[in-house]
Amino acid sequence: MFGNKDIPVYLFTGFLESGKTTCIQEILEEGNFEDGLKTLFLITEEGETEVEEKLLQYNKVTSVVIEDEEELTEEKCVSLVKEYKPARIMIEVNGMWDMVRLVNETIPENWVIVQTFTTVNAETFQMYINNMKPLLMAHFQQSDLVIFNRCRQDMDKPSMRRSVKAINRQAQVLFESEDGSVESNISEELPFDVTAAEIRLEDDDFGLWYLDASEHPDKYEGKTVIFKGEVYRNRSFPPDTFVPARAAMTCCADDIAKIGFICHYTETAELTVGDWVTVRVKVKPEFSRRNQSLYPVLWAEKVEKAEPPVEEVVYFS
Repeated sequence: MFGNKDIPVYLFTGFLESGKTTCIQEILEEGNFEDGLKTLFLITEEGETEVEEKLLQYNKVTSVVIEDEEELTEEKCVSLVKEYKPARIMIEVNGMWDMVRLVNETIPENWVIVQTFTTVNAETFQMYINNMKPLLMAHFQQSDLVIFNRCRQDMDKPSMRRSVKAINRQAQVLFESEDGSVESNISEELPFDVTAAEIRLEDDDFGLWYLDASEHPDKYEGKTVIFKGEVYRNRSFPPDTFVPARAAMTCCADDIAKIGFICHYTETAELTVGDWVTVRVKVKPEFSRRNQSLYPVLWAEKVEKAEPPVEEVVYFS
């Protein structure tokens, strides 16, 4: 629910010629804003295509072009609301702008982001991953829906999907082919047998298992999983719990974080943070009120000291 002064905001992010304008046009054509309410449309990047003027008028959308990142300040946002009195706001975000600053500092507190769409040109995706990965990952991190368009059959869609899920497990990922057809259920060829009652992960398998178990925790319910991890705990952990974790690089060398699932173990107090262990665990998914979904919880049957893996950092691409 929104307060009396709250204004819902829809963000459309992505690099130039990634399909942002087309996405906005299709949303308007589908009648999502046909409720007679005023919409303020902030355009921070002008590409080759524009939303049809008749469509904007029909949906009571007023466009304002913001040419420079420094021009869009909190004060500017407040003045635009006073001038146009919109019921909601759409922002077509320049792909080179700082998404974190836009979301956390620029837009006013009463501008409530309800949905963020990110469009990606699949043909240039690898180029941006190689040259502008931090910027691209910042878009993924804020997104509710990521749409890869211009997809061909020979493209590595599972790898593209992992790039998104590694940074934002909650985001939905769609693949739009050149003929307009859309895929969402992209199967991942896993290097271990998920049908087995006991799954033994090689050191290099942890990243794929972590993403798959995060998205499909029910798939592993009641399964026994054996893998190697580093003992991690902090003061917020409940008693007799730790995380058999791995360090993961989701963006760049400066963006390495511990990943893993909470593990219940009665002898946790005897473990030393930073030690490597091999764990044999049962997976019992639980419901998360915060995310309104299931998430994996581990129950240790056996924990033994182990040598660190040859490569301690997990990669997802």
